[in-house]
Amino acid sequence: MKALHVLLQSNAVGDAASTSIGGLTKFISTVTTTVGEWAPKLLGAIVGLVVGLWIINKLMKVINKGFERANTDESLRPFLVTIISFALKVLLFITVAGMAGIEMTAFAAIIAGVGLAIGGAFNGSLGHLAAGVMILVFKPFKVGDLIELPDGTLGFVKEISVFVTFLETFQNKTEIVPNGAVMAGKITNLSMKGNLRIDMPFGIRYGADIEKAKSIVMNVLTADGNVLKDPAPRVAVNNLGENGVELLALPYSSIEGYWDVYWDTRQKIVEELGKAGYEAPLPQRIVTMQNA
Repeated sequence: MKALHVLLQSNAVGDAASTSIGGLTKFISTVTTTVGEWAPKLLGAIVGLVVGLWIINKLMKVINKGFERANTDESLRPFLVTIISFALKVLLFITVAGMAGIEMTAFAAIIAGVGLAIGGAFNGSLGHLAAGVMILVFKPFKVGDLIELPDGTLGFVKEISVFVTFLETFQNKTEIVPNGAVMAGKITNLSMKGNLRIDMPFGIRYGADIEKAKSIVMNVLTADGNVLKDPAPRVAVNNLGENGVELLALPYSSIEGYWDVYWDTRQKIVEELGKAGYEAPLPQRIVTMQNA
């Protein structure tokens, strides 16, 4: 009986081993078959992706040069280039997915899921995209304009992209502002008229010759090369203050010469008035003595 029991155990172990070997052989055969089927497709898809991206890169350079030759609006050009590049890359990825053997229905479901996820994650960015479209459609400003944003940022527009606007400030800083923030309030376009007026108040003491002071300041303005002749500058009495007469110089300048007039011309006015003997107004009090 003992010998029979040992024999049965040996047979059971042999059957289990045979089953395990058979399963392993089947698994290896399945993996080998799958890899054999997918490897050429996957390799072809990778090659297609690399070549496709290279072609798109070359094509976008040609398109960009075409926009330049066609004198396309500089504000619109980066936006169009970005949209075309994105569309071509999406088309490429769909084609590569087909080469890899992914069915279009499954790929469409994946794209839809990814799109929903991206849309939720970048909900604010979609608002910036909409604001960018509004800027390009309504054109409150264009590339090269000097603008002041709702938060007080002042600078020249260097580029308007899909999501952000690039500004170059007078301190030579590059401000990258989301388009949603740009369109969130009042935008002041200082370049729309092509020139700017700089208001320069200055004071003289009561009793001083007002007409002579106005003549001195006007001579400074007309002799300054940064002050425009048209519109013509003007000097006027602005206010009768507590301590003196407030005059106002009103020169115009080009956009590029704004700070030259703002700083340098103001200094020239102060210097010339000083040479002519004009002193800055000082607080004055009249004291009346009454006899007891």
